[in-house]
Amino acid sequence: MKKQIAILIAGAALMFAASGKQTLTGTITDSMCGRDHKAMNMGTDDKCVTECVKDGAKYELWDGKKAYLLSDQQTPAKFAAKKVTVVGTLEGQTIKVESIAAAK
Repeated sequence: MKKQIAILIAGAALMFAASGKQTLTGTITDSMCGRDHKAMNMGTDDKCVTECVKDGAKYELWDGKKAYLLSDQQTPAKFAAKKVTVVGTLEGQTIKVESIAAAK
C-alpha cells in the first residue's frame, strides 16, 4: 500500500512539473498553412497568416519542429509571421498563453 501511494505521489509530481510554465520561441503562423506560406501565393508571409486567420484558421506558434495552437487568438495578430517568445503552460498541443513578445 505504501509503495502504491509513493508511486502515485511521484507520478503526480512529474505531471505537475511537466505542465508548468514554459518559454517557447518561434514564429507566429496559422493552422491552415503552418510553416510554409508559398503555396497560397498571397505575397508576404504576414499577409498570408492574416488572410488565413480571417478565413477561419487559428494562430499557432511554429518552433521549427512543430506547431502549437495558441489560446490567445487576439495578441498574435500584431506578430503575424514574426519571431516571438511565448510564455505559458503547454496543455497537449495548445499553449495557454500568459504573454507574447517580440523575440530578442
